[in-house]
Amino acid sequence: MLPKYRLMVPGPTPLPPAVTMAAVRPIEDERTPEYAAVFRRILDNLKKMFRTENSVLVFTSSMTGAFEGAVQNLLSPGDHVLVAVNGVYGDRWATLCRAFGLRVTEVGAAWGEAVDMREVARTLAEHGDITAAIAVHCETSTGVVNDIEAFGRAAADVLSVVDTASGLGACELRTDDWGIDVVVAGGQKALMTPPGVAFASISENAWRHHAKATLPRFYFDWTQVRATTESALAHTPWTPAITLLSQLDVALGQILEEGLDNVLRRHVVLGRMARAGVRAMGLEVYGTDDDRAGSVTAVRLPRGIDVEALIRSAFVRHGVQFVGGPGALAGHVLRIGHCGYVDAFDVLSALGALELSLCDTGHDLVVGEGVAAALRTFHTSADAV
Repeated sequence: MLPKYRLMVPGPTPLPPAVTMAAVRPIEDERTPEYAAVFRRILDNLKKMFRTENSVLVFTSSMTGAFEGAVQNLLSPGDHVLVAVNGVYGDRWATLCRAFGLRVTEVGAAWGEAVDMREVARTLAEHGDITAAIAVHCETSTGVVNDIEAFGRAAADVLSVVDTASGLGACELRTDDWGIDVVVAGGQKALMTPPGVAFASISENAWRHHAKATLPRFYFDWTQVRATTESALAHTPWTPAITLLSQLDVALGQILEEGLDNVLRRHVVLGRMARAGVRAMGLEVYGTDDDRAGSVTAVRLPRGIDVEALIRSAFVRHGVQFVGGPGALAGHVLRIGHCGYVDAFDVLSALGALELSLCDTGHDLVVGEGVAAALRTFHTSADAV
């Protein structure tokens, strides 16, 4: 018998059955009053997820497309931006900004460590010509969760842009309370939707900067998107991924029915379980090691273990799909995703597969200790958060 497939990567993530079934609905005309009502509901529910009263725009693209759109819509050639870099995705933002002819000052931290937001504030004070500051919320490559509340304070006098790709719906985010101008995310992580749809919340301050920005744009032009989004018959300027939006609508409905606070608490418990299980196997948690880490647990593996072979063994023999570390972390780090449509027993199964696969490599552990530690953590945490 083939093992049941369990997708335990930080994105894309498993889909609830109702979200999967939404994909087989008949295609609708997106410019009808009926579909406009669906689209408006999606926008309203996204605002609840972002915890914002700001405009929310939706794009048919990967999240990287929406990231590029934020740069195009906010900035002009030669503008000076600060980018907080402590992993692959922070580095991608710096590369993206340079591709558009922007001057970039990086505030870095070692991979596996959070960005020091006091250093962000100091750098902004030293460079009075910086227009915007950019930070990643959950740096999926390392499992680090940056302090976005502190980032909002540090960047209060410039445009603040946050990439919350694997944070939205799994990690605490309060866009308005924390004063974040632009927050960009997508559907394929904690929002339990297939890849291909992205969105951004945009403050009035950001709209004022947008009005003056001169970088070229067309597909991602916020002016065009806002005009159709806020029209009487809400729609997108270009044909959207109608099926994906229907799936996103169902997924958002399930999240809000569970209650966003309850969803965030569930992710806290799952993160605790994963970290407890990893430690009980004699492994080191890489990245954030506290309750902020609800999306992904990164694990530093001992020298001598072939990470890719371990991942392949867990998949082929036990049906559990993990992912390694990107870039410089390749061959050293394994990542366990636990965001979105994931429950405690998925985490227990994943830890069991990891234990058995580690045992096959000769790693010294008592099989079952990791699962037992995670189960005890679930028992003591489920009603405590």
